[in-house]
Amino acid sequence: MIVFTGAWICDPRSGVVGERDLLVDGRVIKDIGAPGCFRSLAGAIVVDARGKWIVPGLVDVHVHLREPGFEWKETIETGAEAAAWGGFTTILCMPNTKPVNDHAEISRFIIERANGLGGARVLPIGAVSMGLEGKELALLAEQREAGCVAFSDDGEPIYNAGMMRRALEWSKMLGVPICCHEEDKTLSCGGCMNESALSLRMGLRGMPKVAEEVMIARDIELARTTGAHVHICHVSSGRGVELIRRAKNDQIHITAEVAPHHLVLTEESVRGYDTNAKMSPPLREQFECDALIAGLADGTIDCVASDHAPHHWDAKEVEFDKAAFGILGVQTTLPIMLELVRGGRVPRERAIDAMSSAPAKAFGLEGTGSLAPGARADICIIDPSKEWRLSKETILSKSRNTPFLDHDFTGQAETVLVEGSFRKGAPQSADAPGNTPGGRAPGGQEASAKETEANARKQDARKQGTAKQSARNGTNLQGSVL
Repeated sequence: MIVFTGAWICDPRSGVVGERDLLVDGRVIKDIGAPGCFRSLAGAIVVDARGKWIVPGLVDVHVHLREPGFEWKETIETGAEAAAWGGFTTILCMPNTKPVNDHAEISRFIIERANGLGGARVLPIGAVSMGLEGKELALLAEQREAGCVAFSDDGEPIYNAGMMRRALEWSKMLGVPICCHEEDKTLSCGGCMNESALSLRMGLRGMPKVAEEVMIARDIELARTTGAHVHICHVSSGRGVELIRRAKNDQIHITAEVAPHHLVLTEESVRGYDTNAKMSPPLREQFECDALIAGLADGTIDCVASDHAPHHWDAKEVEFDKAAFGILGVQTTLPIMLELVRGGRVPRERAIDAMSSAPAKAFGLEGTGSLAPGARADICIIDPSKEWRLSKETILSKSRNTPFLDHDFTGQAETVLVEGSFRKGAPQSADAPGNTPGGRAPGGQEASAKETEANARKQDARKQGTAKQSARNGTNLQGSVL
């Protein structure tokens, strides 16, 4: 057993907030009690966590792992390890792989591939339509049985309203949400940044907010009609937030997420034609950031999701309008949210809820997102004052596409446990033989020599991959509130 003492503990689901001690027994959380209440336990490892925050393991419901098919961008292994480093214990991966995750075999491959890798837990999201083409409904029941926890056509909106309605009827029967990338591409017309005066000055085709908002409105009405659960991905406009707020007031089953970059970066980041600031939906104006932060703070937006989208350097080192959409996110989500907390923009408890309990609840992930006795020992211990820099050396992803490269952050996940197994930073105080990163700490069990050797091979492989990456020169963080 392990006892964490002296920390500020926050469990949004059970309402426990304040200085407490936490007892972990094997793979589960045993108890939470007053400071010092577990001191007399014989044989327990005691970890001094004074000055730290202990929260439920973070949950990211929107991650692109690229495997199978695009392993030069990211793999399940590197993505899961980067996520664990960022404080995440569970991540949900999108189906835009090659082949597309539109049938059970791919879902089972992802789950089996992720098991035992030593990073965050990986759960697949299956495709709504075959090949993400929007023409033929995928075998949703088969995918659900194989382990999919939601369905989505990811970056492809489901244009056919009849197909979307049928998909929602199926998803309601299967008890899972459909995650929607809301974009009417007949309105966005191949745009590459926010439609504004800036896009005109830069000579770039803009993506109007209405392209997102009309699809949000449509899917809200389909959710109303079917009674199914629609999850709105990466909301980027204040009007979108207002539509979601009204839908929730009407008791429609809608949940929503916001990406951290849409909270702290504006379209000004694009001014230097920095392709690492190109994403879909695009960065908007400052007043839209403010509306998104307000919607997150009041609970209209349920959760924060990284939309982690790794790309090889050659997909970004091109003209802006030809560059790929998307940036890395799993290692920067937590520190960005901590900055919003320090600035008074989002309450501390709400920020923690949005990254842990709320996404777990929205996607029905049992035993996750809670520190209640009997829950999985998925734990994130945060050092809120840790100063660090996001550099090529600290990025664990195979890709480097982020506007935050060489940016200084304050706050980091110091220790991460997945079902009681240390995935990052086993505390020195826990000096039992098994307490090394990747080792099985609960109960003082020793990490096997095979497991230690495997971890060493992973580190060597990552270093070799990093050496092959081409470094980008400079970043543009105009518009950042960090």
